[in-house]
Amino acid sequence: MTTRQLWQQIMHYGAFDRMPVVHWKVWRETRERWYGEGLPRDIDGAGAEQAYFDAVPPWTFVDINLNLFPGFEEVVLEETDEYRIFRDSTGVTKKDWKHRGCIPQHTGFTFRTAADWPEFKKRLQPDPARVPADIDARVRRAEQSGNAIAVHGASMMGWIRNWMGVENMSYLMYDDRDCYAEIVDTLAGLVCWGLDQIVPRMHTVPDICHGWEDICGKSGPLVSPSIFDECVAPGYRKVRDKLDEYGIKLYSIDTDGDIAALVGHWLDAGVNVQFPIEIGTWEADPMAYRRQYGRELRIVGGFNKLVLEDGPAAIDAEIERRLPLARDGGYILMPDHLITPGVALDDYRYYLDRIRELRLD
Repeated sequence: MTTRQLWQQIMHYGAFDRMPVVHWKVWRETRERWYGEGLPRDIDGAGAEQAYFDAVPPWTFVDINLNLFPGFEEVVLEETDEYRIFRDSTGVTKKDWKHRGCIPQHTGFTFRTAADWPEFKKRLQPDPARVPADIDARVRRAEQSGNAIAVHGASMMGWIRNWMGVENMSYLMYDDRDCYAEIVDTLAGLVCWGLDQIVPRMHTVPDICHGWEDICGKSGPLVSPSIFDECVAPGYRKVRDKLDEYGIKLYSIDTDGDIAALVGHWLDAGVNVQFPIEIGTWEADPMAYRRQYGRELRIVGGFNKLVLEDGPAAIDAEIERRLPLARDGGYILMPDHLITPGVALDDYRYYLDRIRELRLD
């Protein structure tokens, strides 16, 4: 059974007796630590790490450019040995530290109010130039990878937050909901167009459409459920309808933080996979979500990454906590975000070996 076949059996509640051994990504500081603990210096990215650990990615993407096109011209405003301040291709001014694996500080925005939307809208239109010249080769590589195959679902909220900042987006949601809804509808339309460029080229139906949001923090979502239902859900449903045309059963979003207030709303809008179910200080419980929403909700993630810092006994206990959901199906067990610098290389190997040895029958 290939990794893809195993993944399909798990996610569609078929016959399976183990988990795929999934490695996603690490912080730059984690890799630097591991170099000192025996990781070869030529291992410098997720793909190389997956090969080194004999692990697989959550899925292999086939995608096209769904971002702002053309992007804004990047302009460097200030640069030192420690940081760079620049306006990036999304029109956001950032301060990015050169020697830290952290999120850049956002200091200014081109998109501030509804008056700025037309400039962004014209950069979110279908264009044949969005399709890579080697798209057919990319499709073949994905189909030959043996991994689950994903197509890109872009973002209905997270990109808007990135382009505008939390404060500007919050004002827009309340002051001009029609504009906010139009932005979402434009993004959804672009995703649907992108699917039409990719899926007919494939010899097989993709396994999942996966988008990015990161729209929740430790206190919950940055958008209220009522505004979600009014302005955002129609965009997800538009994409869901296109996925149904192609027979793509699973629609996933990536969002960190406490997602409890939105899980049911995402399900109602056709999003039936949550990734990565960050456990966090709010102590999210993936199995509780399954009990609440049933088997229609699938989950990828849900293993507390911070436990990896505490050694084999803690790792074993966290795996044990996740076994009921793993045996139930519709769940791919993997850490709930990037591997942190507090994780020893030997302890991470121990975790991967435990998943490799795990049997669920």
